[in-house]
Formats: sequence, structure tokens, C-alpha cells
Amino acid sequence: MPSSNSDRSFTDRLDATIPGAFPSSDGNQSSTHQTLSQALYARRNEYTRSRNVRIKIGSWNVAAEKGTEKDIGAWFVEGKGIEKAIAGLGVDESQDDDNLESVPAQEARRSRKASTVPRRDDGTLPGGEEVGIYVLGLQEVVDVSSPSEALRPYTDPSVANRWKSEVQNALPEGYKLVAEQQLIGLLLLVYASPDVFPHVSGVSTTSVGTGLMGYMGNKGAVTARIVLGETTRLVFINSHLAAGSDKAALDRRNWDAGQVISRTRFDPITDALGVTQGHGEGLGEEDFAFWFGDLNYRLEGIPGDDVRRLLTIHTKTLDPEPTEDSKEPRLSSSDSSVTSKSPSSTSSIKEDAVPLPPELDPASLHTTISCLMPHDELRQQQKLGKAFQDGWNEGPIQFLPTYKYDVGKVGVFDSSEKRRVPSWCDRILYRTRAAKERHDAHVKEQEEARKRDEEMKKKGLDAPGDEEVLYDYDPETDGDKTTGYDDYDEYDEDAEPEPEEVITKEGFKDEILLEYYAAHLRVISSDHKPLDAIFSLKYDAVIPELKASIHQEVARELDRQENEGRPSITLVVDRSTGATTSEAAPTTDNDFDGVDFNDVQFAKSKRRNITIANTGRVPATFGFTDRPVSKDQAPGPFPSWLTVTFDREPDKTDKSSDDNLHQQFTLEPADVCSAELKLKVEAIHDVRNLNEGSEQLDEILVLRVQNGRDHFLPIRADWQQSALARSIDKLIKIPEGGIRKLQGQKPDSETNKVRWSIPREIFRLTEAIEDLTERTIAEWDMTKHEGDRAPWQHNAGWPFVKDSRYFEDDVHEDTLAALYEALDCDTSFDAAFPGEVAAMQRLEIISEVLLQFLRSLEDGVVTESLWKDLEGGIVARERSRQHLPLDDAKIWALETLSVSPSHNATFLLLISMLQRLTNEIVTASRPDTSSSRASMDSLPSSPRVAVRRRTLSKVPEVATRQLISRNYATVFSEAMFRSGGMDQLKEKERNLRKDRMVGVIETFLSEDDALR
Repeated sequence: MPSSNSDRSFTDRLDATIPGAFPSSDGNQSSTHQTLSQALYARRNEYTRSRNVRIKIGSWNVAAEKGTEKDIGAWFVEGKGIEKAIAGLGVDESQDDDNLESVPAQEARRSRKASTVPRRDDGTLPGGEEVGIYVLGLQEVVDVSSPSEALRPYTDPSVANRWKSEVQNALPEGYKLVAEQQLIGLLLLVYASPDVFPHVSGVSTTSVGTGLMGYMGNKGAVTARIVLGETTRLVFINSHLAAGSDKAALDRRNWDAGQVISRTRFDPITDALGVTQGHGEGLGEEDFAFWFGDLNYRLEGIPGDDVRRLLTIHTKTLDPEPTEDSKEPRLSSSDSSVTSKSPSSTSSIKEDAVPLPPELDPASLHTTISCLMPHDELRQQQKLGKAFQDGWNEGPIQFLPTYKYDVGKVGVFDSSEKRRVPSWCDRILYRTRAAKERHDAHVKEQEEARKRDEEMKKKGLDAPGDEEVLYDYDPETDGDKTTGYDDYDEYDEDAEPEPEEVITKEGFKDEILLEYYAAHLRVISSDHKPLDAIFSLKYDAVIPELKASIHQEVARELDRQENEGRPSITLVVDRSTGATTSEAAPTTDNDFDGVDFNDVQFAKSKRRNITIANTGRVPATFGFTDRPVSKDQAPGPFPSWLTVTFDREPDKTDKSSDDNLHQQFTLEPADVCSAELKLKVEAIHDVRNLNEGSEQLDEILVLRVQNGRDHFLPIRADWQQSALARSIDKLIKIPEGGIRKLQGQKPDSETNKVRWSIPREIFRLTEAIEDLTERTIAEWDMTKHEGDRAPWQHNAGWPFVKDSRYFEDDVHEDTLAALYEALDCDTSFDAAFPGEVAAMQRLEIISEVLLQFLRSLEDGVVTESLWKDLEGGIVARERSRQHLPLDDAKIWALETLSVSPSHNATFLLLISMLQRLTNEIVTASRPDTSSSRASMDSLPSSPRVAVRRRTLSKVPEVATRQLISRNYATVFSEAMFRSGGMDQLKEKERNLRKDRMVGVIETFLSEDDALR
């Protein structure tokens, strides 16, 4: 992700706004699997086919001259404008061109509205459909010295469109533009033929500005990268380097070239299979690179007049005086004496004399160029290792300098006051991967030699007698003959060019051959002459259909081989288990490949078993890992309502080899283990979400095998609606028959009619508790033995407060679940108790159900708003120290609650039950008053009970009532009242609020003010 502006350096911010600055790079790129790539590459012969393509590269500085675009099709596409006698590499001078328009006639008709190429020119270089890829690099398509013109490319696309239109019109039908990049005056266009275009991919273009301030685009380069046949990377660089003939200008040209190399970055390559190969590439990672343009390197150390005098010998014959035999005399290939000897010597040569070879003729163009090339700055800088030294090559220069000519003239060098030295400013260089690797290897060898030399000198081996073992390293001179370049002063004109074999980055074998390297002297619309180079490239092209087929075969084979050596387990769901004595066997759904718990209700456990077997050939370590969850779900391998227990102990490890595995188990080959999945919904928030439909009993567990594949185990169950976790306002609308009668509906969806004054579930529970309390006390009186103490005699909170071990190990789980089921279905509680169960045990279990039901109420019996009103009145009386009589306190509390009739009625029903139970127990305790104070030892530990020994009455019966009332008030205040913000209160304030809640209930359980 790009950093913010505040975190970026000045250079980074400048790069984002200056044309041709550093391109952005994306570090989040994926790469192909190495093993798969190697296997696929090993079968490359099966999905590649050899192809040949001609690449024509043209370069021209149009000097912002109007009308230059009219010449582009003629010289670049059709190969016209060549002066054969002095054209360049590969040009056949034997072809007859007597019909070609003469130089004077051509210059006389020069116009900005038409092509300046000579008429009756049939074209000398290959063009049209003979070329598969056309690459055109133009410089100064706008006037870079004019600020308004320099900004035009960013606001007006007409400049580029004008050139593209001319090129497209000149190209044969079907050629398509595959890459385009412009940087102010630099324009790069790449076209492909209909046969080549389908094999072009990985197109990426970029630009680097090196002009003003080192970043502006008046100088710099535009670059394109394409991939041919998914095997061969081609890079095209069109550049315009710093101008000038002094030492500072030369250094700046070298700096410009270095900046282009270091700052050019291309987008990552994505192959036909959608696999991204590595990160963005820079220069040097391609298979073939072509660098062309106005490099601006001049002739150094030689007077300009001398250069002009030498070259004029070869240009003046282009414009001979008319003769009687022809009105348009031409320099023909038969006039070898003109090009090979000076004019003064031609009269002395006999007609039957054998012409001298160009390299032996002191007056030939070959000799002139050979004399001038040692002064060429580009060749000099290459030899010195300061620019273009890392593998860049150039075809032999056999043409006149391309700069500077008078506009409109074929062979007239700069006749202005500056009289610039003619130079080969425009060049086309190329580099293969093999040449770059040879250079890098040589640099590495030199560096290693330097280090060895320094190490030996440190050891004192520089004595005269040891000179023969030292490495003589001089960074200023070493490498003159080992840079990969031949001596530029010598040419072997008779040698036939040989194709160069190159192993590409993808490992394929390609061949490249430079066929032509020529200048178009007869194009006169600019002060630069255009030049082009034609390369023949033989490459292996991937056939996408074959590669996709081989890719699938290789992937399947690798997968098979890998699976045989990877841990492998089989997960089997035991569909025959899960039915206990109290539940029906699960139904089988053949379409569901997972664990189905069927119908699930609150507080009822359901169990299913799975079997895990190691079916591989190596030990398998596995465990359940964290499943993907939403923000409302608890993290971890299992949801809150599911637990998993294995039939063996987990592996003993200090730290799991997989941090996501909370427990891990290892099975040897053919070993088997089982796991029990227990589903039990008992968290009230889960009940509420399941009732509302915002949560489902539907999960996918992830069983992870280390170094193997993940197994996914779907879990599902059907939730049975529960009366728990609802509000009183909803419960009073449930019709007779219970909440299950509305399965799949909201409680008030059938009708909005209020059916009950209080929830029927609470009414049934309180009624059962009152009845069972009376029966329990009566049975105790009939069955007790002498010395036995009743539970209410040592537990002032009985039957609502019980020892924590009472429900330990889910001993009453089935009974509790059956009671909740009876509430939901509005059926008898008696059926929930198996066999003969004593009234006392029934009472204690139903009492627990009542408390759980009250705790689950969405808004409580006393809602948050009602409690706020109650507490406000209590606090006001506390501050004023006002004491209300008992009856007045009850009336005030009921009036406050009366704003919500259903809550008020429920409150009174519960108070009535507690009053009746208190009276029953106090009455039953009268014969044995000595134990009343002993009940202090059985106060519930949570919630806090506000009972203090010094407040108890000395009258045993009154003390018993006080203890029972306060225990009941403490237990039921926690279940009935709702108060927001309790967690934010300090402990003292929180305890004070709880005391106030207890006091409200205790008010209704007391008989007179003296007991309050």
C-alpha cells in the first residue's frame, strides 16, 4: 500500500508529480509454484513451436518540423529514401535505381504537405507484410524548448494521434498497436502483424524523465516491454539524451543513460494461466533489448571543418551537373570509382581496371568511416566502461552521419553559423541476455581478482620477487578488451553475419540476427536523417491450448505424487449413534455430508460421534483449528454451544507446531481414534439470537492436518423455539399451547392480542412451587425421624438456594430440559420427572427453572426504566432521611410499577409466592426455634446477601422470618431487576444499589415496620 504523503520523502513526492519519474511498484505479487514450474518446463517441447519474426526498429528526430509525419510511411514502412551507394549494412547496391528521382528535383519540390521521399522509389529495405513487429521511436515531436509546446501532450492528444494515424494508414491491413508511450517530445509506438499479435502479452510501458532538475521530460526515455509467445521478453527504449559537444554535456549523456537504466520498472508478467511471475522487472532482465534514439554522442577530438571536408567528398557526387545523356543523372552502383576514389583520381583509372576493395581504398566511404569512428564518443564511453558497456552492441556503421543537415537538403551539412560537426547522434543499439550475462560474469571476475590482489598485498606478497603471483588490477584501464566489444576501428565487411543463440529467462533457445542497419539519406524534412535496423528473431512460442493441457497433466501427476507422501486422514461421521434412551434416533439425510443433530432445545445435550483414521503412509498430526467467524461469533475452533472430546489424550508438546491448533493428536498409519461432539445450548445470549433467527445452529469445523489438506466438517441442527430470553410483553401474547405452537413465527405474528396479564410460564411455575412447598413440608412432618433437620432449618434461602454440587455433572440435566420443554409446549410438569420423584426434589428443580426463566427475561420483571424511577425515590428519601411507613412504602412502589401493568402484575405474583413460602416455612419452623439463628451459615455466596447478625430479632420466629425474607429478597432481586451501567460503578456504589433492590422486595416480605 502506498504510504501517506506525511511519510514519504521529498523525492517520493516529486516522483509522483513529475513526468517520467520513478514508476510505482507493487510488492504484493504472487509467484508460480517452483516444483510445478520445473515440471512444466521439462515438457516445454510439447507445448512450444518455433516461430520466426522480423522486427523493424526505426528512429528519427523530427526536430518539431511540420510535415515530417508525411514521410513516416514511406521510409519506415515501405523502406524508401535509401541512397544505396552509402546506405548501410545489408543494402543491395546492385539493384537498378536509374528511374529514381534526382536529388535536385527532390529538393526543389520539397513541401510540408507531402512526402519528401524521392519519387519512383520502389523501396530498398523489407517492409509491409515482410515485417512482423514495427517499433518506431520519434524525438522532438513537439518543440521541447517551448514551455507551451512541452505541455501539449498532457492536454492535447492530437500530436500523438497525428503520427499514429500516418503510421496506421501506411501499415498493411490488420496490423494493431500493441504499445504506446509518450513523454513530451518522445513518442514510442509498437505495432504487430495479425499473425504476431495473438502471441503478444505482458505489455508494459513506462517513462523516465532526465531533463531539467534531472526529472523533467524534455530529455529522457520512453520504454515498452512485451512478451512474445510467453517465452521471450523484448524491451524497446526510445531515448533523447543531453545535447552539447563539451565535456559536461558528455558526462550528462552518460548520467541520463544511467538514470534510464536504474529507474525503469515494468509491471509483473501474468501468463495465460493467470499466474503472476515474480515482481516488476527492470532493465537487464529481458531477453532482447533495443535502445535507440537521438543519443547525441558526437565526434570528439577532430576539427569540424576536417570532418565536413572528408564527408563532402561522398555527398557532392549526389548532385552532379546534368549531362547531354540524361536530364536526371544519378549516382549508380556501377560508378564505383566515385565512391571508392576521389574525383581527381577517377580520370586516371582505366575502364578495365579491377576496383580496389573498400577497406584498401583510401578514398572509399569505408575508409572515411574507419578514420572517424575512433573519435565517436559513444564507442569511447563504451570502451571506458562509462556508458552502454554492459553488453550493448551495434551493427557496423556504413552510412553517413545522421546529423546535422540543412532541412530540405539531401547531403548538405549544417551551413548555419554554428556549423556543427557532423556526427552519428542517432543510433540503434541492441543487447541479448547472453551478452549481458557475459558482461556480468566479467565484472564479477574482475571484482574477485581485485579482492584477491588486495588480500595478497595485505599478506606482504608485494615484494619484487613475488610480483609474478600478484594480480595486476587497474580500474582505469582494465576491461578495454574484455567488455564484450571488438575493436571499433576495424570492420570485417566481408564476414557474413551469423545468428546469435540466446537462452531466454524462461529457458528457451532463441536466435537473433541483425539483417539491416541503414540511414535514409533521401528523407529531407528534418535536420536529422532517420535510420532503422531490421532483426530476424527465431523464438519458441507457447501454444496456449497445448500448455493448458500439459499444465493439467503435470498438476495432476504432482498432486498424486505429493499426496502419496503427505499425511492423509479419513473423516467418517457415525450416523448410527447419537440416540440416547430419552431421544429418538436421528433421521438420516443422505444429501448432507456432515453431523446432523436434528431437533435441539434449550439445556438438552445431544451427542454425535466421528471417527478419524490415518489412511496415509506417514504419521498424521491433526486438530481442529480456528474457523472463520463473523464479528458477532466467538473465536476459536468451536461455537459456544458445541464441545468436542477425543477418546485419547492430546500430544504433549510445549508449543503446537501449528499455532492455530488448540489441541493436536498424532495417528500412526492405519491407526484410528474417535471424537464425541456434544451440542448443548445453555447460554442465554445464544437462546435469544436463535429465537430471533440472527444465529443458526449451522457451522463448519476445520480439521487441519499438518502438511496435509484441511477437512471440513459441517454441523447443523434445528432449533426449537424457547420461551426463555423473551420480554414479558411478548410472553403475555403467546397463546395456550406454548411457544412451540408458533414455531417459525414471532410470538405476536399470529395476533397482537394480549392473552394474559402475566406470562403463563411464570404463573405455572409459581403455582407449582407453592403447591410443592406445601406438600414437601407435609411429607417432612410425616416421614422425619427424631433429630433430623429440615432443609429450611439450615438454609434460609431454601428452596431457591442450593449447594453448588446439586447440579454437578449435569445430574439433573434431563429433568431440567424436560421442564423447559413443558414450558415451551404448555404441558404438565409431572411428565418431566422420571418415575417416583419426591416432592422436595421436584420443588428444588422447579425453583431452579423459575430463577433461570426470570434471569433470561429480556427486560426483567422490573425494567431498567422502572428501576430508575424506584431508585430515584429511594435516593431522595435517603438524602432527606425520610422514613415511609411499611404500607406507604408498598403503595409507593406499586404506583411506580403501575405504569407497566404486565410487569406490575408479574412482580406482585412473585411477591405473593415468596410471601406464602415464607409463611409456610416460618410456621413449619415453630416447633424447633433453636435452629433459626443457625441458618446464617447457609447464606448464598452469590449474589451478595445483605444480612447482618446484629439486626436479627431476639424472637426466634421473627428472626427466622427476617433470614428467609432477606435471603429471598437477595436471590430474587438479582433475577427480577435490570439496571444499566452496573459494570461502570465502583464496588461500593454497586453494592449500595444491590442493597436498594433487596430492600424493595424485603419491604413486601416484612409484616411490620419493626422488621424493616
